[in-house]
Amino acid sequence: MAAEPENTLRSFLRAEREGLDGIELDLHLSRDGELVVMHDETLDRTTDGSGPIADQELRQLKKLDAGLGEHIPTFGEVLDAVGPTLPIQAEIKDVAAARSLAGVLTDRDLLDRVSVLSFHDAALIEIHNLLPQARTVLVAGPSAHRDTFVGRAQKVGSTLVSVELRQLNRAIVDKCGAAGIDVMAWTVNDERDLELARTLGLVGCVTDQPGMKRLVEATA
Repeated sequence: MAAEPENTLRSFLRAEREGLDGIELDLHLSRDGELVVMHDETLDRTTDGSGPIADQELRQLKKLDAGLGEHIPTFGEVLDAVGPTLPIQAEIKDVAAARSLAGVLTDRDLLDRVSVLSFHDAALIEIHNLLPQARTVLVAGPSAHRDTFVGRAQKVGSTLVSVELRQLNRAIVDKCGAAGIDVMAWTVNDERDLELARTLGLVGCVTDQPGMKRLVEATA
């Protein structure tokens, strides 16, 4: 979230206070196999550390400042910090993280609360192999060809795709809908973005701005 240090407990608690419908976070594995919450594969952009997350053990990662005195949280710490019913979208980057996340979802009975997102088809396929009932979301970035959304989603077992807003048009949304696939978009941060999302008939949006919930309600 742009209003707070991203992927920190502070940002997730702010989102919850603002009444957003859920939170989205990104997961990586530390060297000792802990699921930690951070967007990038490296520490440089959002902490006072440097280098790949995968090269550091959790005890080392916990010493870093992730902004305003916040520390890098584990996935378990986020689950414990926010309300027990707050929906979570957890993005994974690879098959190893998929296996670790599947264990947490099973152990903590989170399949009704946590959706699993990924740009990487193999990671989503692994989740479905391990947990066929898991809800997954295929994420498509600017480099993804729009004509592949439906086929890829069907292959990995996802009924929802999350696409960069400027990639979308009504024809793509309608094509997905005809195949039983819903569409959401990222990143919707202002009234102009919100108007476009509504025009396209999207089922949801990702935002960096906690005040967007008030804007949605004020312009409904």
